[in-house]
Amino acid sequence: MIIEENILIAYGAKKQSYKKDTVIFDQGDQPRFYFELICGEVKICSLSEEGREFIQRIFSAGRCFGEAPLFSEFGYPGSAIALKDVEVWQLPKAGFYQLINDYPKILFEITRQIANRLHYKAMMAQEISHEAPRHRIMRLLNYLKNDIYKKTEKYTYQVELTRQQIADLTGLRVETAIRAIKKLEKEELIKIDRRKIRV
Repeated sequence: MIIEENILIAYGAKKQSYKKDTVIFDQGDQPRFYFELICGEVKICSLSEEGREFIQRIFSAGRCFGEAPLFSEFGYPGSAIALKDVEVWQLPKAGFYQLINDYPKILFEITRQIANRLHYKAMMAQEISHEAPRHRIMRLLNYLKNDIYKKTEKYTYQVELTRQQIADLTGLRVETAIRAIKKLEKEELIKIDRRKIRV
């Protein structure tokens, strides 16, 4: 967890449950809460003018999401949707401001998380505009393995994303992503075990 449970409670956080596919906040909404995920998964996504969904990020338990707009006046750049049944801590904006004022180390950690996401977005923007599908997918998987889950040995990280989610995160059609994944398996860069990808 980014912020310890007892600290969240002391500043007014409440537990909130959301069923799978529930919208937690909509693109363009003004931020009213700091969110920290207790269990489940949440995706941040946006829709193109043609109605195609683009997944910006997927968050798992122990991570915060949607916090960057709390530091500014802009609305959410994407919608947050529960990928599974989820439980989150919701801390009202005023309580969040007081908390980070009282705990500068927590502010530093949240800032570090935002910086990591900005780095990821810049990296993936370059990949999507220039690189071949297999390269995009390997960059995503290596980022998750090495930077997020800190795995180093070959095939030790099991990817929990679906083929569709991998396609959405890399700006590909799902058919293209599936073909690229098969090529990566033949090259022994990944391993498929019971339909799950291991890197």
